[in-house]
Amino acid sequence: MAVLKMSAAAITPGYQALRAHFAWLDLSARGKIRVSGEDRARLLHAMTTNHVQQLKAGEGCYAFFLNAQGRILGDVNLFCLEDHFLLDTEPETGRKLYEHLDRYIIADDVTLTDETDSLATIAVEGPEAPGVLSKLGAPAPLTLYSTESWGARTIARVDSTGAGGFFIFAANDDKSRLIADLENAGATHATVEEAAIVRLENGRPRYGEEITERYLVQETGQLQAVSFSKGCYLGQEIVERVRSRAQIHRVLRRLEIDSCEIPAAGTKFDGGEIVSAVLSPALGKVVAMAYVRTPSSEPGTELIIGGAPARVS
Repeated sequence: MAVLKMSAAAITPGYQALRAHFAWLDLSARGKIRVSGEDRARLLHAMTTNHVQQLKAGEGCYAFFLNAQGRILGDVNLFCLEDHFLLDTEPETGRKLYEHLDRYIIADDVTLTDETDSLATIAVEGPEAPGVLSKLGAPAPLTLYSTESWGARTIARVDSTGAGGFFIFAANDDKSRLIADLENAGATHATVEEAAIVRLENGRPRYGEEITERYLVQETGQLQAVSFSKGCYLGQEIVERVRSRAQIHRVLRRLEIDSCEIPAAGTKFDGGEIVSAVLSPALGKVVAMAYVRTPSSEPGTELIIGGAPARVS
């Protein structure tokens, strides 16, 4: 759970581009799993929290993989392509989810291929990201998690920072040319640190930091990952039990803290616990993600953290 430090005045080019224009990010370390075979949709439907079997080629969704106790093993952007699914996940969970899926393939016609090392992921993110694709003559998928082919490349409407944008999947030997094309079209490179600040400013959680096996689905607040009408899947009993009882004691929330002192991950306060925090150059204050006790989780709720006023946003 990283705590990043930046001067309040340090509005860097990549940070500014992500917030106001567009920037490119190298996300090639993210896990990429190709799932093919006649039973691919049935298997993924039974193994994830979202409704996979209804997806058509060019569509996609966000989903969690759970264990039998309902704990979150990882999250995926799941893309339905013509003859396979592509699962895009965090670098920390690529191998873990591959092995988890492989364990449940028994008599199924399903083949898994780890494409992490052979397929590059370059993101274009920021409010003006569609314009750079247009300048390059590339198609821009219209709906979230949808995909379009751009020659041998695949473009997906998904982003990592909450700033909006696209992932472009391309063969590794095409990566340098793709980056050159984006830079020639005016895209600025954004670093991991710059992207993390924008991500937390936008309240976008990341598996491995704000979401881990410690938490239940409803506690993360990411209910777009869940279909409550799809029927049985691994971990579904726990998700349904929590839903039917309407009982969670904490929920992930974005906070603003009127201070330039960055609280460490694990800092407890009256009402919850900080999991990530950064100093926002644009706001001149700390933004954080925290698991907040349910009675204190409504937007606008005033808190005190480290002696400084704070609020749920």
